[in-house]
Amino acid sequence: MNTIHITTPSKNYPVFIGENVIDELKTVLENLKPSPKNLLIITDENVGNLYLETVQSVIGDAFTHETIQIQAGDDQKSFENYMACQSFALSKELDRTSVVIALGGGMIGDLAGFVAGTYMRGIRFIQIPTTILAHDSAVGGKTGINHPEGKNMIGVFHQPEAVIYSTDFLTTLPPNEKRSGFAEVIKHALIADENLYRSLRENVKTIDDLKGDSLQKALIQGIEIKNAIVTKDEKEKGIRAYLNFGHTLGHAIEGELQYKDITHGEAVALGMLFALSLSGDTETLGKELKMWLTTLGYPSFPKHLSASSLIKRMKKDKKAEKGMIQMVLLNGFSKPYLSPFTSEELESKLSSFIEEV
Repeated sequence: MNTIHITTPSKNYPVFIGENVIDELKTVLENLKPSPKNLLIITDENVGNLYLETVQSVIGDAFTHETIQIQAGDDQKSFENYMACQSFALSKELDRTSVVIALGGGMIGDLAGFVAGTYMRGIRFIQIPTTILAHDSAVGGKTGINHPEGKNMIGVFHQPEAVIYSTDFLTTLPPNEKRSGFAEVIKHALIADENLYRSLRENVKTIDDLKGDSLQKALIQGIEIKNAIVTKDEKEKGIRAYLNFGHTLGHAIEGELQYKDITHGEAVALGMLFALSLSGDTETLGKELKMWLTTLGYPSFPKHLSASSLIKRMKKDKKAEKGMIQMVLLNGFSKPYLSPFTSEELESKLSSFIEEV
């Protein structure tokens, strides 16, 4: 087992990562002060079928717990499910000592964290990630739900008590979910660690190479990169925005596809390629990355999406200021920066990009 200590101005907490570290859950719960009256496990139907019994067996009779399962899919990170979880919590008489347990991928972590962060003005929660993607989303305290006008537009910063990352839960991931999570690992490498990027390029020739010690090492390095940034900027007033590399266009693609037919990471991968195309200094890197992503099975750009519709969504991105779209670009490895574009000039560049990819 490896333990990474996340440090933020509002809270410090551990990330336990390794095989079978789910056993740490009971110890974490027993060490909470005050002791929770009861627990609420929020999961989706797919993850629940696979791992809910395991989590319940670890909890045992030590704590009273309730479970709510929602449908799988990022389109389920909605007002309706947020309200359903709040109503369920009220019906089960959760109080301010209670703890929410987020069992699932990024969608569940964001939704459950938002439920916890707003229930009775905020109660504690624990992240139990079950995807590679969640190595990014489970750490740092961003929680929220989607709005028809944009992804993650409604939420709060709410740090967990702990993240329990049992890597044996990752063995059942389908290839598209592996690609989704790996895109965020690549993102961390590009913005902060050239050596990590080169190592991944050398050792990950197919998506099935993401396993065992090499996968765990990559996840640890990704979490450490995110921790270093979040420690300095918990609430995205500055450098934390660099973690959105590839996300401005990626979120727009997800929204246009109504959060179906493409995973979050696959959309972000396309967003990173576009960002790299915007600077002559990174054009060669972009071509190299595109070849690698194609080899790994990442999807091509959905040609039926129009640049104008995507730009309309990008204008509503949380980083947009005074009508300008703020793009995270690179001056090279480990040198991210924010660059403003008018919607007109970015639409022209995006139209050219769509034609070329």
